[in-house]
Amino acid sequence: MSDFVPGIELSRAFYAEVVAPLVERVPHSAALIGPGSEVLAFDTGRSADHDWGPRVLVFVEPERVEQVEAQVLAGLPDRFRGLETVFDYHGARRPGVVVADLRAWLVERLGFDPRGGVSLLDWLSVPWQSLAEVTLGEVFHDGLGGLEEARAALRWYPGDVWRYVLACQWRRIAQEEPFPGRSGEVGDELGSAVVGARLSREVMRLALLLRRRYPPYAKWLGSALARMPGSTELGESLGLAVAARSWREREDGLAAAYRRLAALQNRVALAEPQDERVRDFHDRPFRVIGGDRFVQALLGSVSDPVIKGLPVVGCVDQLSDSVDLLLEPRRARAVTAAALGLGA
Repeated sequence: MSDFVPGIELSRAFYAEVVAPLVERVPHSAALIGPGSEVLAFDTGRSADHDWGPRVLVFVEPERVEQVEAQVLAGLPDRFRGLETVFDYHGARRPGVVVADLRAWLVERLGFDPRGGVSLLDWLSVPWQSLAEVTLGEVFHDGLGGLEEARAALRWYPGDVWRYVLACQWRRIAQEEPFPGRSGEVGDELGSAVVGARLSREVMRLALLLRRRYPPYAKWLGSALARMPGSTELGESLGLAVAARSWREREDGLAAAYRRLAALQNRVALAEPQDERVRDFHDRPFRVIGGDRFVQALLGSVSDPVIKGLPVVGCVDQLSDSVDLLLEPRRARAVTAAALGLGA
């Protein structure tokens, strides 16, 4: 693993040295985007044991896809920098170069082409992981045009959509924040630990959203938080909460995390500032931040009447954890439309 080269660097060189000469006469765009830990720059030497190698997506006009694909396959060397250029990827053996029509690729990944505009349902039905996979990675060449336009359209939520998603994330915290203490009080330390871990995840996702970062799926959530500037103390607080052996220690860690999260919310200034101190849950001795205060402040700052009228349930990631739902745009779109009362 000491000789590991990050996939983004490998693919950049692969395009420049191998792929670009093969397609230089064809108007095209080329990038490393879509699925893969290397797209989010989370790959390590361990990643190279499967679904990993020199990869490039080449986008051409739809009528030229088959011709360019044959041209590339005919010219690919067997190896690049000691690695096979045809390798196992997601259960099938295929070349590291995929030739596609940009619009068809976007629709397959997202359910729509963002170059034609992004509707409210579009924004709320695409999982954070998919949004990250399209907007991160790297574009090596955009000679065809349109790829950078599509990425720019999805770079981040419009203001009122952002406020709504943040409000829904605060609601997820508000719904369970007294439960670690209540479970622990009756001697259910296991139940308290489970709820504490759930709340820690919601805090992590909210912190990333506040810093304009799409939260990745579970495997990379902690890594994403650790890379976020200013996240060290928040991470330490959550670490204490997750590692706690008693509900009171768990509550101490969560309370410290809530205070930092509230301060971050106020600094972002999307809504009226709220008191950053934790408080008792009604007349019970369980410390909470009172997440619904932030929900109401954020929704009160929304100007779009359609968004203002939505139920506080959120985007598809806040509606479901099912991978089989999140990876299928049509299902994700149908569920989101039904939950929010929006036309599909």
